[in-house]
Amino acid sequence: MAEDLRAASVGAPAAAARAFVTAAQAAIAEDDHVSISDADLEAVMTAAVKLYCARAETTRQLPPPLSEQQVTPTEVVVVASEMIRVVDLNPFDLSMWYRRAR
Repeated sequence: MAEDLRAASVGAPAAAARAFVTAAQAAIAEDDHVSISDADLEAVMTAAVKLYCARAETTRQLPPPLSEQQVTPTEVVVVASEMIRVVDLNPFDLSMWYRRAR
């Protein structure tokens, strides 16, 4: 899947993003939690985080990173907690970033 996304993204980043969203939504609807590998999911999430941050630095804006109607608070906490753990942040580090000026 990662190769397909890379090939599709060369000429049309928005189309590649929509293709992943469609594939992920289909997997969720079919209760298929393994057809998209851990490595592919990690690559997509890493790229999305890097793109979001690059855009935020360039535009000096922080648009909503997700749709609150599409995810639950539990889903957000599960992902956010694991992201914080992966990069070895702690609650103190997070509180400093959370309080920064927007």
